Amino acid sequence: MGRLEVITGPMFSGKTEELMRRLRRAQIAGKSVALFKPHIDTRYKKNKVVTHAGQEMDCQFVEKSADLYLNTLGYDVVGVDEIQFIQYDASYPWTPSDTVVRMAERQIVIVSGLDQTFRRHPFDPIPMLLAMADRIDKLTAVCHSCGRDATLTQRLVDGKPAPFSGPTIQVGGLESYEARCKDCFEQG
Repeated sequence: MGRLEVITGPMFSGKTEELMRRLRRAQIAGKSVALFKPHIDTRYKKNKVVTHAGQEMDCQFVEKSADLYLNTLGYDVVGVDEIQFIQYDASYPWTPSDTVVRMAERQIVIVSGLDQTFRRHPFDPIPMLLAMADRIDKLTAVCHSCGRDATLTQRLVDGKPAPFSGPTIQVGGLESYEARCKDCFEQG
């Protein structure tokens, strides 16, 4: 019955659009559907997931993996946007990736999130979820510099590559990030 699908790639690759498309298809098929996003993602609207292109879908906020697990009971299909921002709860026995894998034993779970940090390091929990997934879609964006396929996310500060010493998590959009190909990516 359960299934885990992972949609990943850099910023501006259409991960959230694809997540919402799959959830809408599940609704058309008569499934009970819920969409969740991390509480730290305050871009756009509070109770909606909104794509960079302006598409939106109602959602619920969650902070920690325990909240995610408990709030998804009773749904046929669960979507989680920006999975890399779901926090670990030390009082709860499962990490975010363990939580998602356990959810996928009972229902269809579709997650979207960045596969790499702006430093080009794997972005947890995506590596573990990729290993456990029944379906994986790695999307590409258009490089903001040259127009080729982009697989990386370039963080910017005042229009220049951000130093790698900055915090890993910084929620933002076009004001702070660009999609880049490997040739155009610059180390900060």
